[in-house]
Amino acid sequence: MPTTLHRRKMLWQTAALVAGGSIVTAREADAQPAGAVIGQTEGAAAGDAVLAAGGNAVDAAVAAALVAGVVAVPMTGIGGYGGHMVIAKPDDGGRRGKVFALDFNTAAPAAAREDMFPVDERGVVKDQRNQYGWLAAGVPGVLAGLQLALDRFGSKPLAELLEPAIRYAREGFTVNKALAAAFKSARDRLARDPGSAKLFFAHGEPFAEGAKLRNPDLADMLESLAERGRVDDFYRGKIADKIAAAFRRHGALVTADDLSAYRAIEVVPLALDWQGYTIYMPPLTAGGLTVLQALAAIKSLGWVEMDEQDPSTVQARVESLRIAWTDRLERLGDPKHVEVPIERLLSDDYAAQSAERIRAAIKQRKPTQGQSDRRPAGGTIHLSAADKSGMMAALTFTHGNSLGAQVTVDGLGLVLGHGMSRFDPQPGKPNSPGPGKRPLNNMCPTIVARGGKPVMALGATGGRRIVNTVFDFLAYRLGIGRSLTESVQAPRVHTEGDLKLTLEASWPPKVKEHFKKIGYDVAIGPAARLNAIERDSASGSLRSAAR
Repeated sequence: MPTTLHRRKMLWQTAALVAGGSIVTAREADAQPAGAVIGQTEGAAAGDAVLAAGGNAVDAAVAAALVAGVVAVPMTGIGGYGGHMVIAKPDDGGRRGKVFALDFNTAAPAAAREDMFPVDERGVVKDQRNQYGWLAAGVPGVLAGLQLALDRFGSKPLAELLEPAIRYAREGFTVNKALAAAFKSARDRLARDPGSAKLFFAHGEPFAEGAKLRNPDLADMLESLAERGRVDDFYRGKIADKIAAAFRRHGALVTADDLSAYRAIEVVPLALDWQGYTIYMPPLTAGGLTVLQALAAIKSLGWVEMDEQDPSTVQARVESLRIAWTDRLERLGDPKHVEVPIERLLSDDYAAQSAERIRAAIKQRKPTQGQSDRRPAGGTIHLSAADKSGMMAALTFTHGNSLGAQVTVDGLGLVLGHGMSRFDPQPGKPNSPGPGKRPLNNMCPTIVARGGKPVMALGATGGRRIVNTVFDFLAYRLGIGRSLTESVQAPRVHTEGDLKLTLEASWPPKVKEHFKKIGYDVAIGPAARLNAIERDSASGSLRSAAR
């Protein structure tokens, strides 16, 4: 890790470290930078420019998100189904800083019903109608969430922050290898949707690598919002009418009333104290409860005192996640529509019970009881931001899987996320679809504070793998006390509650063999991708890392 720093001028120094076949990018800045944004490349550059122009961390995160919403087409979009944000204000005039959370997850239309996606005997939805097509899309929440963030915490006007996104939409950007592969994979579905074919095809074929992708319809829409200085027209105006008409034309459910009724909301973040730090995450319907529940279990277990090299220590982590995942699948849903025992799941008593189950499993050399429904999930963008005042922001938002619902509102260039896929299609479940419900998702934007001061902003991308990757990072960084770079570099696990366990290739053979011997179905594969910014509470210097 570089240590020599220029003074008076921010200097990022980069080191690439190989971890399990992935590159860890670590950066360090001097003690007085304008701040930094890390995440999607073009978005982060736009965010850095906002910071350099005097904007705060929220301004930067919003500008970065708007650009990512244009450029990172497979992962997220302006019509993405939504996300979550955690914001930490620094100490102000001697008053202790505060942490806030925003929920702008998609909402199901009023016409949604718990049996709207019939399943076969295997629990599979016919024709994947909850994944692809117009029925898969709920009310998009992204713009409402970014507007709320600016209203509550921003310092720059929306019109200024929209400028880079409008430029990318108007002038276009080069289709890279990953984007070309996404178009090719979704070719048949995109071809059947007029708006998608118009946007992503030339001469009857999807854009190939190296082509220029322009979205003038989206640029026009964003310019109209910039002129008004707010996003209200997207939900209650001419733009909303166009969106509702497109749903109606395609036999789907979202109406003008659904758009008008939608609100991004400020919510109280969940919090857990551990090793002198306080971890803040958004509450349900985000994934934070599952992460904190698993951390509470290993905290109660005394995990930090266990031998880090012993495979049973790794098993303790896996079992804590499996217990939390089983509770997630059996008990969790939109708390405004179903009763969820949140306080109990995060209580010391429940953590102690989980710890006893983990001790028994390790002693008996067998797994705890668990389950999973193994529904697919992928995609997502995470952005972490910090400014010179000490404010930090963590923002995660998504289309869902690649290109979301794979449909586009013709005339607006608006690709829609498939938020309805995040409901459990089986009726009678806490997370079954219902009028106005918000589905469970895996997003875990996180702020970590120490002594009342925000010291870290982080999050991950990669669908269901997000939850476990954020847990692993926090276990390494806060639990064991490894450095930021070491914590990002360290090997990760993935479980969703059953006996299928994915380990990264960098785990030593003895760990892999341990899990196989006690009954796990072990596979080697990737975890989610995580990025984090950390501020030294004494010097104010910033470090960041991503893998």
